[in-house]
Amino acid sequence: MRFLLLAVILLGCNLPLHASMPTLQRVEPLNWWVGMQHPTVELLLYGKNISSLTPALTYPGVTISQVTRTDNPNYLFVELTIAAEAKAGQLPLQLKQGAKVALRYDYPLLSRALGSAKRQGFNGSDVIYLLTPDRFVNGDPSNDTVPAMQEGEERAKDNGRHGGDIAGMQAALPYLATLGITAVWPTPLTENNQPAYSYHGYSATDFYQVDPRFGSNAQFRDFVAAANRRGIKVIQDIIVNHIGSKHWWLTDLPTQDWLNFPSGDAKGRFVPTNHNRSTIQDPYAAAGDRQLFTDGWFVDSMPDLNQRQPQLATYLIQNSIWWVEYAGLSGIREDTYSYADKAFLSEWGRRIMQEYPHFNIVGEEWSPNPLIVSYWQAGKQNKDGYVSHTPAMLDFPLYDALLNALVEQESWNSGWIRLYEMLSNDHVYADPFNLVIFEGNHDTARLFSVLNEDMDLYRMALSYLVTMRGIPQLFYGTELAMTSPQQRDDGKVRADFPGGWAGDQVNAFTGKGLNTTQRQAQQLVKTLLNWRKTASAVHNGKLKHFAPDRGTYTYFRYNEQQTVMVVLNKQHEAVTLDLARFREVLATDKTATNVLTGNVVSLQQPLSIPARGSVILNIR
Repeated sequence: MRFLLLAVILLGCNLPLHASMPTLQRVEPLNWWVGMQHPTVELLLYGKNISSLTPALTYPGVTISQVTRTDNPNYLFVELTIAAEAKAGQLPLQLKQGAKVALRYDYPLLSRALGSAKRQGFNGSDVIYLLTPDRFVNGDPSNDTVPAMQEGEERAKDNGRHGGDIAGMQAALPYLATLGITAVWPTPLTENNQPAYSYHGYSATDFYQVDPRFGSNAQFRDFVAAANRRGIKVIQDIIVNHIGSKHWWLTDLPTQDWLNFPSGDAKGRFVPTNHNRSTIQDPYAAAGDRQLFTDGWFVDSMPDLNQRQPQLATYLIQNSIWWVEYAGLSGIREDTYSYADKAFLSEWGRRIMQEYPHFNIVGEEWSPNPLIVSYWQAGKQNKDGYVSHTPAMLDFPLYDALLNALVEQESWNSGWIRLYEMLSNDHVYADPFNLVIFEGNHDTARLFSVLNEDMDLYRMALSYLVTMRGIPQLFYGTELAMTSPQQRDDGKVRADFPGGWAGDQVNAFTGKGLNTTQRQAQQLVKTLLNWRKTASAVHNGKLKHFAPDRGTYTYFRYNEQQTVMVVLNKQHEAVTLDLARFREVLATDKTATNVLTGNVVSLQQPLSIPARGSVILNIR
């Protein structure tokens, strides 16, 4: 295996060297830290017949508090309790065969970075940039194909690997900073050593290693530090629901119950999830339907993990914490959130937030129903008593409402009323202002295409996104009005970013070859995002909206320092608004500036909204 155990020393040379002699091939987590709030860490030790050995440790402030053996003799789980007074150092873990030491491993116990526990997660002042690393920028062509990896670079294929990497992400940081981005979320970077379709990162084959086609663990940590220096937070995409079919566990499972449906159904067939996420909360749901949702496999190449297995649950929790501490993360995006065991999810979130009280985690619950999404947000008083510790959720209900509102004709029950009424559901959320709102992602058709390449609607969508309550997220290339089929096509949705490869004829970083639409879109996003950085009313202000009127939708974000007025007009003619309607929030003795044009606007007379226009007024 690739895993390096440099500190393992074989002792007791009088022991016979034969096939059954215990070996040590892996220890995970790779290290731990002193000063954590949770006092224990459980080490997974893997090697031939490792469970026949007895662990021993002598180190001030650290003790072995529990040893767990499973039905597989090649695994040994060793729980360490780390006292508050323990110091960083190498823990001399001994593995004994009888009275003799057969193996020794020096386990790294490190000091936490200064201020680690007080790190600030992403919040309403941020704009998140979601990117697919393989399709963003190829900063290091030498790692496009790696001999140890099953799949190499095939840029000509939509679903092949194209070569984007961490070096490319780091090279793009000046561009992102100039654009106005303050947080970046790459899709998963962990090793996906699958024979095909491995570029997306959601089929992990090693939870503790960055895929070498992206770079190394150290490169990722350096990228996070470089991003932070530019005022950009980094969010890691983590999956606890499933793994890739070529994960190293699959050749030698730690326990018989490590996976759900490990042998398929009674006839040995693949058992897929039914995707019926409502079963988790449905008081009438059949138990079998509920189990099939959480325990069924997402696809046949993604074995479903059984988070009810205690060692696996601890492993997954520790892995998430390890990445936060090791890489210096500011957030986690949790994939396929509700598909995992819900009791586990509660503990997973609790443990992370225990270590990082100001952190943020956003879960993916792909439902248009606010009742289903709100169930999973921390602070929600659920009727069944379920307690979540995950602070944020992706706002799929608002996403659906936004797209429908933009493309539908205006009537009493279509168009802007979709957004107006969807926001009225915010009372079901514990904290609607901590929802992540978005215009699209790596699993949806491109915004510009969904809007039939209508630049006016595109401008309205982005104006809404950067001013509405919540934390906005843009998908890479949205700032260029990138296109895709209107029906989901992953390979084309996740197209290469222009200028990310040597020889690209169009380059978003330099502006070379951009057409008029692309230039306008890029400038629009840059204007909106850089204005938003200083717009405190949008970061944390209140929200008041007014019922749609004559094809327009008007709302305000406001606090004591600032008021922002947003008017979106879908009509093909200009509309004049009588500002008296808005006097409960709109003062007349203030100066207003149109964010998009820079023009000064009078608030003492009716306001004219251009045909198919977007108006954002900055009022101070």
